[in-house]
Amino acid sequence: MTTRPHAAMILAAGLATRMRPLTDTTAKPLLKLGGKTLLDHALDHLALEGIETAVVNAFWHADKVVEHVAARSPPPKTIAIRETELLDTGGGVRNALPLLGPDPFFAINGDAFWVNGPSTALSRMAKAFDDSVDVVLLVHRTCQVHAETGLGDFAVDQLGIPRRRKDREIVPYIFAGASLMRPSLLDNTPEGPFSLNVAWNRALATGRIRAIVHDGLWFHLSTPPDLAEAELVLDAQSTADGR
Repeated sequence: MTTRPHAAMILAAGLATRMRPLTDTTAKPLLKLGGKTLLDHALDHLALEGIETAVVNAFWHADKVVEHVAARSPPPKTIAIRETELLDTGGGVRNALPLLGPDPFFAINGDAFWVNGPSTALSRMAKAFDDSVDVVLLVHRTCQVHAETGLGDFAVDQLGIPRRRKDREIVPYIFAGASLMRPSLLDNTPEGPFSLNVAWNRALATGRIRAIVHDGLWFHLSTPPDLAEAELVLDAQSTADGR
């Protein structure tokens, strides 16, 4: 039976130092691609899936993030929360748990940008989520990324079970910035800053993790040239589609 999440977390608090100077005066999720902010692209994906509540954390240029969220009309109902210290991905999600509810929820990086394939990426993740799973990760083929991806993040077997890259190993998939997870995966995690990798490592250790390989476009947006390249690709696709 397909899981139907009702809530999501968008991680928008990071300093985005590699994207400077574009982020000197604004938060990275407020940068525009295809005429729309990265944050709005993510929220539109959530609205398409029927997500009712989205929580957005803010730290770097928090005032601008809060103002942007306040000006957006639902769906989804979007709540901005300010962090008084950088909590990293895991700490940021844990801090938002009271607003996310007891059911599985999406956690999406504020700079994640993708174009859906034949089916939406989030619906495919929900279909892969069942009683045997604590988290589903969205991954993308490194060979299809228009940016530097290093040695990759994960290998994925035929059953969709991922494993981390071994030392000096090159693996074919990179984390695509979106996950669907149970809040219980954050039980007994440390106070303050920590990475979501802590939760994922728990799921990897128990085998209660799956990965969905994205079947549309996905962009790794780390530096200003990455953003410029993504804009060129989208422009080219839009031109081709208009013919």
